[in-house]
Amino acid sequence: MGLLGLKRLISMQREHKHRRQRQIRNQKSTKVPKKKDSLCQDDDHSEGAKRLRYSVPNLPEDIWCHIHSLMPLRDAAHSACISRGFLHSWRCHPNLNFTKKTLCWKRNASGKGDMARRFTERVDHILKNHSGIGVKTLNLEIPYYCKFDAYRLNHWLQIAIAPGIEVVTLLLPENYKAKYSFPCSLLFSGCGNSIRYLRLNHCAFRPPVGFDCLRSLTKLYLYDVCIMGDELGNLFSNSFALEQLELLSCGELISLRIPFWLERLSFLDVFGCKMLQVIEIKAPNLHTFKFYGGPVHLSLGESSQVKNLDFELSNFGSSVSYAITELPSTVPTLETLKLTSYRERVDTPMVAEKFLNLKYLDIYLSGENEPIPADYDYLSLVSFLDASPALETFILTVNQNDVKHDSVFGNASHMRHILGPKHDRLREVQIDGFCSAKSMVELACHILENATSLESLTVDTIFDMFADGHVRRCSIQKKSECSPIPRDMILEAHKALSAINRYIVGRLPPAAKLHVREPCSWCHSIVDVELP
Repeated sequence: MGLLGLKRLISMQREHKHRRQRQIRNQKSTKVPKKKDSLCQDDDHSEGAKRLRYSVPNLPEDIWCHIHSLMPLRDAAHSACISRGFLHSWRCHPNLNFTKKTLCWKRNASGKGDMARRFTERVDHILKNHSGIGVKTLNLEIPYYCKFDAYRLNHWLQIAIAPGIEVVTLLLPENYKAKYSFPCSLLFSGCGNSIRYLRLNHCAFRPPVGFDCLRSLTKLYLYDVCIMGDELGNLFSNSFALEQLELLSCGELISLRIPFWLERLSFLDVFGCKMLQVIEIKAPNLHTFKFYGGPVHLSLGESSQVKNLDFELSNFGSSVSYAITELPSTVPTLETLKLTSYRERVDTPMVAEKFLNLKYLDIYLSGENEPIPADYDYLSLVSFLDASPALETFILTVNQNDVKHDSVFGNASHMRHILGPKHDRLREVQIDGFCSAKSMVELACHILENATSLESLTVDTIFDMFADGHVRRCSIQKKSECSPIPRDMILEAHKALSAINRYIVGRLPPAAKLHVREPCSWCHSIVDVELP
């Protein structure tokens, strides 16, 4: 709520009281001392600080404090400059949001040193005049060019982190990770037990043994934070309310053990923790698990309820094969599975174990860094369909920069047919980046012949990683231009379209609908090229 919103609220209060006449007073307009890019200096005893007084309804103080708390930091500071009524509540303002934007950054500052000095001065000034009472939210984002010692940063946190605070966000530059350790002592004496959301970036966080804090914590986000498994365990010892946990690029973490008493934990995201070797999850109500990293020993308790898994192995060539061989027994309750592989080199094997509850399967294969091998067998993905008897939706995305493969037009006389169970619950299939590779055509044909309840098949002959998987086709949308596509990919898209017309259309079940996303008729057209 800004100053304009405040004036409207005042007007509504007057009308609500049915005042028959409104007196228009000539207010003496006095400009606040002008500093183009700075927050108003709110020291009431400053001789140079002249204030503009507004005639306002005589509302209770707690209502004015609530109105003031809804204002962004910048508007709240300016309100305190022009109204004595807001000065007291400014010194108890609940939302301290210290960023370059909220501190009215001066774009034409003389240099990084000057900008760093201004940032530090403004934070110092606001916290100096703040009572430390009533703070609910602290968001402190330190610009990368600011350099100051840990003492000053600890002093800021000591003022802001007081009993009753609910949200703490500390975003430090990357080079601070080796220099700064978050002071856990500030969370003692009840100051940390009101925190519901804690986010730390680029620092060390060392909860000691007996860490009896963060009892109300529901969300914990650690990015590039130095913390070990036992220290994380110390934090978990009393965080009974924890619902969401995100650990990103925590390089010291070797083992992650989620205890059974975290009964409210429903979401876990582990991304890029390079040293991680063991993940042991006993939280009984974990619902969604996202993982990106190297091969780990994954163990879930017998009461596991994980239903959604987003899985990707870094620097490993067989994410899909790993998933089908390891996950059925490890995560038997899965209903949604998303797999990403940037280096798939091994055909998907047939397995005996089943994903008995899996209903949604999304596989993303990318040749972004290294081309998908020309002899990769897309038909081997049928083993995933066979292992998922309850599967209803199957999405395959192929980001293929190098389009070399064994084309169906070169050897169509020996089309393979795999005998196996019918996919009688499969209703929706989508293949983005569909090409003329023989094994991909065979996969599509297998689905059409064995998915007895199929309702729709969608194939997109072009994949564009910069357009969220779908190329803008200006010939359809009549907006802007299509994304630039190499000529060899355009040629392959037209070959894929020919393959669809020749091998797919005739096999489509009567009850199923075929949706073909063709190359753009304007930007992806080809001339003087003979197609199969």
